Amino acid sequence: MNDQAPRKRPAKPYRRPKKDPVRILAFEALRAVDERDAYANLVLPPLLRKAREKEGFEARDAALATELVYGTLRRQGTYDAIIAACVDRPLREVDPPVLDVLSLGAHQLLGTRIPTHAAVSATVELARVVLGDGRAKFVNAVLRKISAHELDGWLEKVAPPYEDDPEEHLAVVHSHPRWIVSALWDALGGGRAGIEDLLEADNERPEVTLVARPGRATTDELIAAAGEDSALPGRWSPCAVRLAEGGEPGALEAVREGRAGVQDEGSQLIALALADVPVDGPDERWLDGCAGPGGKAALLGALAARRGAALLASEKQPHRARLVARALAGNPGPYEVIAADGTRPPWREGSFDRALVDVPCSGLGALRRRPEARWRRRPEDLAGFAPLQRGLLREALRSVRVGGVVGYATCSPHLAETRAVVEDVLRGRGGEAPPAEWIDARPFMRGVPVLGDGPDVQLWPHLHGTDAMYLALLRRTG
Repeated sequence: MNDQAPRKRPAKPYRRPKKDPVRILAFEALRAVDERDAYANLVLPPLLRKAREKEGFEARDAALATELVYGTLRRQGTYDAIIAACVDRPLREVDPPVLDVLSLGAHQLLGTRIPTHAAVSATVELARVVLGDGRAKFVNAVLRKISAHELDGWLEKVAPPYEDDPEEHLAVVHSHPRWIVSALWDALGGGRAGIEDLLEADNERPEVTLVARPGRATTDELIAAAGEDSALPGRWSPCAVRLAEGGEPGALEAVREGRAGVQDEGSQLIALALADVPVDGPDERWLDGCAGPGGKAALLGALAARRGAALLASEKQPHRARLVARALAGNPGPYEVIAADGTRPPWREGSFDRALVDVPCSGLGALRRRPEARWRRRPEDLAGFAPLQRGLLREALRSVRVGGVVGYATCSPHLAETRAVVEDVLRGRGGEAPPAEWIDARPFMRGVPVLGDGPDVQLWPHLHGTDAMYLALLRRTG
């Protein structure tokens, strides 16, 4: 009988976790979005610049980091539902940094072509670096459960059948809060296909679109500078140029000089439509009543200059007014930038021939660009915007002379921020406004299809390739 004690296996030597700069950067960006309510489009560029300088990031590193951040944010609702099915506690009891690492891992497993073993091992190594070895074991166990199914298989498990609960099904499958699904569906109308196309478009990476400011740059110049293989004309705006994926606007001389800029084609169409409406009598003074951060003001200023008109760009917040001044710098025509409250304007009634108010709103029309906004907004936020939106439109109507034109615009398709605002102001609900008539905006969106019954216009990502911009055109009649 052998009474010797069994030999103990030698302990494995401690291995330092491997630091992966790309995934560490993505994690840092997600933490900034969560902890500071930052926006990824503002957080990510400085992180990438720093990584290029200190870590030697190449273009493919930056592309992967960008995909990890934006992909994780866009699909957060879907991934939360899947992670919840793989943990033994309510999701709210999982520490936010741990949940961010799990979400990054889920996106690699379910939303990219990264091989399963690589996605799991890289994410566990990230967890060891940023969370510690103990919580890394938890991350490893959860990711292995997630890796048992592909995305479609998980959706069958965690999303209710469409027939039982259409809105919740779409919310989970397309990663939008249920109330936003409902609001978008109401605004869009129609059946299942249209809303699914819209939600899918919200989860796609938007193109980078440039504007050639008239009289200062041309689309031909921008295309030539970017290279014909890297740039295309816009779909609808005669001022637009679309850059191929990975195109860098700052590399173009016209952009650096402010003769061109980055601007969604929908925003361009708003400014162009307002400028195209005929007015009887003088057409000498234009107003941008909510001018920050300056994209529409710069385009309006260029359009006004070509007609010998002057632009007043007004923005309530001084720091945003400075951005407007920077965007307008070098405009060939007369302009002025002021910091003023558009609901209590310092100018006299009837001072302008044209006015634009692109009012503060929920931003539900730009979820492609700011995917984290869908998780921050609440239905009650709309009530907070309502008095401001109506007040700005009423004052804009007072600001133009009789016969002058007002453009009311929002980057939201929510009916409470679009048609309901215009109808209330025209009917005098909540405050008296000058009499005005609704102008059919569709003829001034030249060449743009599927514009509905009018007289207002709602653009859509899935139909027009733009943000979901809204425009109503009104003429003061008395």
